[in-house]
Amino acid sequence: MSENNNDDDLEMGDVGPGYLEAAGEGVGAGIRGYVIGLALAALLTAASFYVESTRLIWSPGIPVALVVLAVAQIGVHLVFFLHITTAPDNTNNTLALAFGVLIVALIFGGSVWIMAHLNDNLMPLMQQTMPMRQ
Repeated sequence: MSENNNDDDLEMGDVGPGYLEAAGEGVGAGIRGYVIGLALAALLTAASFYVESTRLIWSPGIPVALVVLAVAQIGVHLVFFLHITTAPDNTNNTLALAFGVLIVALIFGGSVWIMAHLNDNLMPLMQQTMPMRQ
């Protein structure tokens, strides 16, 4: 039987974010990643407020700019805070995230569909049977 040495096989992508020492990376590097993520998230949030309040962007283009900044914000959160990367061991994390997004989309879409068709499914109003006063 051959002896399997896991220390040689460890890479940064092979450990969870709480076990940086196992990958040869210290706590300072982990904190630095969170601080960079926080700075980028704050910068993107400030940029969203700036885009909304400035006249530098053509008015119909403001929603597009806000969507782009929102997608960038999602990317920052996925990479810096949820540690979703392209490493092979992150397949389960990515699938769990995709499943969560699917469930939220189904609930949101189902709610919107129910609200849009609510009037069609209501019972008709009862006709008034009482005589009107003169």
